Amino acid sequence: MKKFFLSLLLGGALIIASSSVKAQYKNALGVRVGDYTGVTFKTFIQDQKALDLILSFKSNSAYSSVRFTGLYEVHNPIDFEYGSLRWYYGGGASIGSKDYKYTDNNDFILSADGVLGLDYHFSDAPINLSLDWKPALQFAPDADFKAGQFGLSVRVTF
Repeated sequence: MKKFFLSLLLGGALIIASSSVKAQYKNALGVRVGDYTGVTFKTFIQDQKALDLILSFKSNSAYSSVRFTGLYEVHNPIDFEYGSLRWYYGGGASIGSKDYKYTDNNDFILSADGVLGLDYHFSDAPINLSLDWKPALQFAPDADFKAGQFGLSVRVTF
C-alpha cells in the first residue's frame, strides 16, 4: 500500500511539473563544469536579457581557488523545431581568491569576463543546458588574458 501511495504521489508531482513547463523559463539553478566547476543560477530580468551568477571552484596540486562571477547576457532565438534554442553574448566580472598549497600566500582575483554561448531548454522537461565560452581579462593578481574557459551548465528550470 505504501508503494502504491508513493507511486501515485510521484506520478502526480510529475504531471504537475510537466504541465507547468513553458518554452522559455524564468529561473534556472544547476551546476557548471569546465575549467572551474561550481553552482550556477540564471534568471531572466526581461524577455531576452538574463543575469547568470556562478560560484565556482578549482583545485590542483599547486593551488585552490574560489571565484564568484556575475554575467549580464543578451539572448537571441534560433529557429529550432524542438524546445527553445538561443544563442547569447554578454559580459560581467569575477572576484575571488587563490590559495597556494606549498607556500603561505593568497592572491586576490579580479577580472572582466565576456561570454558567448548556446542555451537550450527542453520543451517537455524542466531542464536547461548551456554550452559557452567565457574569456576573461584578468587584472589581479597579475594582468593576463584567459581565453580557454569553456563550460557546460545543466540546470533545473522553474
